Amino acid sequence: MTEIFDSDSLQSGPTALRLLIGAQLRRLRESSGITREDAGYAIRSSHSKISRMESGRTSFKRRDVADLLTLYGVSDDAERASLLALVAQANAPSWWSDYRDVIPDWFEPYLGLEHDAALIRTHEVQFVPGLLQTEDYARAVIAQGHEHDSPEKIERRVALRMRRQEILNPPTPRKLWVVLDEGALRRRVGGEAIMRAQLEHLARMAGEPHITLQIVPFASGSTIGGVGPVTMLRFTQQGLNDVVYLEHLTGAQYLTKESDVRHYRRLLDELGVHASPPAGTPALLDQIIERL
Repeated sequence: MTEIFDSDSLQSGPTALRLLIGAQLRRLRESSGITREDAGYAIRSSHSKISRMESGRTSFKRRDVADLLTLYGVSDDAERASLLALVAQANAPSWWSDYRDVIPDWFEPYLGLEHDAALIRTHEVQFVPGLLQTEDYARAVIAQGHEHDSPEKIERRVALRMRRQEILNPPTPRKLWVVLDEGALRRRVGGEAIMRAQLEHLARMAGEPHITLQIVPFASGSTIGGVGPVTMLRFTQQGLNDVVYLEHLTGAQYLTKESDVRHYRRLLDELGVHASPPAGTPALLDQIIERL
């Protein structure tokens, strides 16, 4: 996994807070000229734990952070109290903790990033993105991908996906920009009735002011860049860089170095240019619905 770190009314969640705390700890360590090895020794651990802390990929123990602040020469009571208060907030349970039985370890970080992002840009080629799926469509997709799961577990996965969609609701809906390959709309999932309802749902969501939906039609030729699904998340908190999420069959990759992220940012920009304009999306969806 690439190491992380190289508003509006949206409130920082635990994942964003861990990223912010980690970035601050890294800045303090580097400014004091202390190596990760020495920092790890000071908290009775290793340099790899310091790396995980600085990249926001682990929870924080108050004692560890306090000891690091002392090592880095932070003696001001107010500054110490401020960072330690963020540690307490970052360690608070997240809503998805109730669904841990159906969340792969590699997907849990994404849930936190998705929840804390202000803008989510995604390109999908096979299925409608999870944030825009109807419950029946989601159930069909999940059942197809987890055919050995019990019905109860399938429903747990569906409930998790529906819960994720709450970030698109008021009072602080996230901005969602989707570029969807026409093939994902033509691929029948769950039967005609389910597909019709899904396409009608997309048409409604495309009319929401915080959602941009574009379609890459077959007529445009091959997919630009020849890549599969890609998601980029942007945050309003100062000090947080964009994160690119690439999901694979048995895991995921999180890209956070600007040298990596810029290529995917450019890709998404190019896809947006070559896709049909957002204003034309409802008409394209109507055409596909008529041919079902």
